[in-house]
Amino acid sequence: MAAAKVNLALEILGKRDDGYHELATVFQAVDLSDRLVIEDAAALELRTSDPALPTDETNLALRAGIMLSRAAGVERGARITLDKRIPVAAGLGGGSADAAAVLIGLNRLWRLHWPVARLAEVGAGLGMDVPFFLYGGAARATGRGERLERVDGFSFAIVLVNPGFGISTAEAYRAVTPALYTDGRRARQMAVDVRTGSRAGVARGLYNALEAAVAPRHPEIARMKAALVAAGALGAEMSGSGATVFGIARSLEHARQIQSRVQRGSWSVWAVRALRGPAVRMRS
Repeated sequence: MAAAKVNLALEILGKRDDGYHELATVFQAVDLSDRLVIEDAAALELRTSDPALPTDETNLALRAGIMLSRAAGVERGARITLDKRIPVAAGLGGGSADAAAVLIGLNRLWRLHWPVARLAEVGAGLGMDVPFFLYGGAARATGRGERLERVDGFSFAIVLVNPGFGISTAEAYRAVTPALYTDGRRARQMAVDVRTGSRAGVARGLYNALEAAVAPRHPEIARMKAALVAAGALGAEMSGSGATVFGIARSLEHARQIQSRVQRGSWSVWAVRALRGPAVRMRS
C-alpha cells in the first residue's frame, strides 16, 4: 500500500540557480492509498487498473524499478501491478508514493538489503518528494523537497476533495512570481504545531503559496475550500500543486459528517486519517 500526502504548509523561498524553486514544506501522509503487487518475472513490466495510465518509463512506478535495477546492477525482472486509487495530477503525490513502494518492494524481492537512506538517493532522482514517502508520517522538507526533518506527529482527521481535473506541477510553478516568496517561518511553525499535537494550530496555519498561483485559473478550488469551511472544517487549503483541497476535522466522525455535506456529483470526497507511521506498508 502506498499512501498519499498533503502539504500542511508549502512556502516558496525563491528561485534557485538550477532553475527550480527553493521550498519549505510540511508533508503529512494520509491513508488514501494505491495498492501495488510486486512479483518475480523475467523482465520489468507494469500493469495498471486504469487504462488511461501509461505503463512505460513515463510512469514513475516503472521508472523506479529501472533506476534501482541499474543502480544495484540487478539483471532480474519483476511484474508490478498497480491498483490506482489516488487521483492523478492531484497534488497528493500518488506517483511518487508508487515509486517509493516499488523501491521498497524490489529491495525486498531482490534481497538487496539496502537501507532507506540509500533508497532515498535513488528516489531523489525520480522526484523530490519520493524520499518522504520512503519514511512517511510527517516531515518538514527544504531544498527542492528532498532534505527531510522528520516530525513526530499525531493522528488527526482530514477531508480530501478532488474536483475531477488535474493540474500539472510544471503549470503551477510557471505561475509563481517573486511576490509569492516567503521566508519559511510558516513551515517551521507548522512543524511545531504537528509535533505538539495542536489541531487548532495546524488548521490555523495552513498555507500554500502555489494556491495563489493557480487558483485564479481554477475557481473550483475556492468553491471547494468554501464548501469545506461551510460544512464545519476547522481550516481548508489546497494540497501541493492542486487541484485537491483538504480540510481539518475535529475527529474521524466529524470528517465523515463533512464528507457527506460537501459530496457533489463532480467531486470525489474522502474522510481520511493522518498517518504517524510509514507511507508504504508491506504485506508478505
